[in-house]
This record gives sequence, structure tokens and C-alpha cells, in this order.
Amino acid sequence: MEKANGCISRPSRKRKLPEEGNAMLNLSLDELTDDLLERVLSWLSTSTFFRLLSVCKRWKSVAASEGFKLACFRIPSREPWFFMVDPRLNQSVVFDSAERNWKKLNHPPLLSSNCNRDSIPVAAAGGLVCFRNMSGDYFVCNPVTGSCRELPPVNPDSLDPPLLAIAVNAYSNYSYKLVLVSGDLSKLSFKVYNSSSDCWEEKIILRRKTDDDCTELDSNDNDDDAMYFLSKAGNVVATNMQRSPSKQYSSVITLKDGDEIVYFLSSSGTVVACNLTQKHLSEYPRLLPVFFEYSIDVVECKGEMLVVMLSEFFESASLRVWRFGEKTKTWLQVASMPPAMSHVYYGKKVDVNCVGAGDQIFICLSSVELCSYVLCDIVANEWIELPKCCMNGEAMNFMSAFSFEPRIEACV
Repeated sequence: MEKANGCISRPSRKRKLPEEGNAMLNLSLDELTDDLLERVLSWLSTSTFFRLLSVCKRWKSVAASEGFKLACFRIPSREPWFFMVDPRLNQSVVFDSAERNWKKLNHPPLLSSNCNRDSIPVAAAGGLVCFRNMSGDYFVCNPVTGSCRELPPVNPDSLDPPLLAIAVNAYSNYSYKLVLVSGDLSKLSFKVYNSSSDCWEEKIILRRKTDDDCTELDSNDNDDDAMYFLSKAGNVVATNMQRSPSKQYSSVITLKDGDEIVYFLSSSGTVVACNLTQKHLSEYPRLLPVFFEYSIDVVECKGEMLVVMLSEFFESASLRVWRFGEKTKTWLQVASMPPAMSHVYYGKKVDVNCVGAGDQIFICLSSVELCSYVLCDIVANEWIELPKCCMNGEAMNFMSAFSFEPRIEACV
């Protein structure tokens, strides 16, 4: 043993670690078993995975295996993609929140047929997006793989007109339910398609809630009635909402204390809650008086219903996110767009259409004069305006979006 500075020099274990580490780094993926390779590749982002499919035949073979799908199934979550709605309704474009860029997807062949060309997305959950055509037929699609199927027809006589809300809920075993809420606010009902049994369940009538958790619905109110008034600019404004076709049946579904609850906006702009488990409905208090001009939408973030509202005060526009306080029975502000950023929307008659995903809210703001997209982090209160989406040198204008997880293994 050599001595150094009066101390006995000992072989250092730490000096061997880089050599051992290098040996691990030199391990080729070709040396991995199929099972290990499937696990490694399953952690790749969906976009990266598709780019690497052309690496070799083995990787392509692994991607088609059931073992790889099972490995992907075990990944707890994926960064969301936002499925954009084009007014021309003939393109599949998504915004990848992980890579912060736009992507064009192959439109499912089933939806490209002549009889289904008018299909529009109406709901999304998990790795699936639900479409509806003008005939009232429903289709469930995995936008990543392009797999798509038509659901059994729903008997129109079993629904109380008009159709008010469409929601879809995906479960951990990749089964899903499609929920249709119909009727008027004095008498609502819902009908459920269950993928596990591949059939529609019997219609269920919702009773009005009688406790004081929310505002009780007045059976004499007619939600189709509209109030007309003059805005500050002298324009005639109606209190009943006119929504874009893709958001006409927009709703969100949450699981609260074991109860599945569907939230949607009435035609007068109030939030209606339909508890599917307890089979009752209630209406939340208004955020603003009925004669105020505003645009509103409901979103779901981490199992909670939130409201996004664009309103105008003191010659400026304000875009804020609200949650309902169950204890105080009042609306509480969650996040607010910086005034310097929201002021540009003042006087533009902007419509907001939003969708939530985790801590993020994707907001489409559109009017005759402008079209922009903003991503909001409600925890950090960060607001980022996204770049325009250009296809073939032309900027595309989207009215709304739906959030889904890009999951290769999601089955329709």
C-alpha cells in the first residue's frame, strides 16, 4: 500500500463507479429481452414513439405486440393532447402540450365516408373522442391509432327533447360510458351507453334537489325563454346562449364523494349539475346578473368543476377562472389573466370555449375580428398565448377543443 500525506492509501470504491456506469451505458437496447424493451419504450412520449418506429424492424414489431400495449396501460398518465375543432369539420388537428406544437392526424376512415362527413366531436375522455353526426349516430374514436367504431343506435323515442348535454367517462379498465342528458330544466332525464355491455341502459328521470347545496330549480322557469336588453354599445343582446355546433352539447363529468356528476350550461348561462348516482339535479347561482354581457364555459380540472368567464368592466375585458365554494355557497376566484393580456378582447364580442386537463385549461377565444389560443396553468396562474396553427401555409381558425390522453392502447 502506498502512503499519501501520512495516510494509508486505500482503493477507492467510488473510482470504480464510472467504469461500472460506462458498462451500463454501453448496454445496447438490442440486448434487452422483449419484455424489458416493451417497458422501456412504453415510457416514451407518444410523439417520440411514432418517430422511432422506423428505427428497426424489432421496434416496429414490439409496438404491435399485446405486451407493449399492456406496458403502456401501466403508465399512469400522459401529457394531454387537445383535439381541435375546425369550422370545416374535415380535419384532425391536435395541439401536443408536451412538445408545444401542432400535429395533423389521419382522419378515421369511418368518419370520412359520405354518410358520416358531417360528424363533429362532442365529448372526450381518457384516450377517446366521441363524434356525433347529424342523424344522431355516435362514434367513438382513438385519434392516435385511427381506430373507430359506431355505437348501437339510440332510440330517439327514449329521449325527452331537446338534447342538452353529452358527456363521456373513461375508466381504468378502458371501459367507458356515454351519457346523454335531455329534456327541459323542469324535467330532465339521462340515458347511458355502457361499453362493457355494448348497449344503452334505460332512461332515468332526474328529480329536483330539495336541500340548499345549490339553488333549487323553479319548476315554473322555462329555460328556453330569453330576455332581451340593450348593451352599452346600443346592441340588442339576448340572454339565451347561442353556441357553436361543437359546443352545443358540451359538458364535463366529475367523480365527487363516489357520485358521478355531469355539469353543463343552460341556454341562459347558468351551471346545471346532474348527479347521475343520486339521480337529482340542481342549478348553481349566477356569477353575474343576467343583463351583463359575458361569455362562459365549464371545464373539469383534476376532478373539479370550474367556470371560465370573459366579461367586460370599466371599458376593459377580464378573463377569470372560478370554483364554487360548497361551504360559502359562493363563487371563488381561482386564476385571472393579466389585465394587459385580456384588454385586447375588449369590445370584440369574443366567445370563449375551454377544456381542462390536469392543472391546465386550453382556451379558444374567437370572434369576427380575432382567433387566439391560450394555455392557462391554474396553480401557477400562468397564461401563455400559443402560436397560430398553419397548414399548407394557411392559418387555421379553431372554434373549440377537446382534451384527451394520446394512448396507443386505448380501445374503442
